[in-house]
Amino acid sequence: MNRIAPLFAAFATAGLISSGLTHAADAPASAASPATPQAMAEKMLDPTRNTAAFKDPAAFQQWSNAMMNPATSMALMQQGMDPNTSMRMLSGMMNPATMQNYMQFSDPSVAMKWLAAGIDPRFASALLAQGINPSTYLNMMQAPVSPQMQAMGAQMLNPAMYGNWMAAPMNPATMNTMMAPMNPGMYGNWMGAGMNPNTYGPWGQMMPTAPAAAMPMIDPALLMKLLQMLPAAPTK
Repeated sequence: MNRIAPLFAAFATAGLISSGLTHAADAPASAASPATPQAMAEKMLDPTRNTAAFKDPAAFQQWSNAMMNPATSMALMQQGMDPNTSMRMLSGMMNPATMQNYMQFSDPSVAMKWLAAGIDPRFASALLAQGINPSTYLNMMQAPVSPQMQAMGAQMLNPAMYGNWMAAPMNPATMNTMMAPMNPGMYGNWMGAGMNPNTYGPWGQMMPTAPAAAMPMIDPALLMKLLQMLPAAPTK
């Protein structure tokens, strides 16, 4: 009788976990999942969205399947030849949405999804099926002679590509990105994202929101007026 009670408790706990979580193998595909290798490459290089594949086992299956497709690697290489990609990544890292993107890993539901996927044999079977698929290796063997690879090799011989890199520092979009750290509004947006409870998922619901909502935004002009009211330092 003493052995039946712990066994019953273990089965009950496992039942609660499995009923409260969605199996990774049965989870529907995300509506925002990129449909083309180019869209997948853009999402991977976007700091505000590039962690989506690691927050959900179902999205991770799509990501691993895309990485086994040589067209995705070619799309990443194609993006790397464009100087605008570097500017988009730099601008994305200064976006408060990047902080929210990575802070979502603190959500306990993310860990519970991976816990459920770790004990689900269908998740391991799906990844194993991707690794032993013969068509995957056939596509990799054919990649060097694919038109996309040949076009990318021809682009490396195009002087216009190097001209774009040389002209990139004088691009107005590049100048705006480099001047962004001098904008006080950027730091205000980061402070707002840091004080926003939604940034931290369920943990943020425990943060007191009333004082933050009652506190007005700091006005630089008001701050300068207060500094002018301070008494001047005595002169010798």
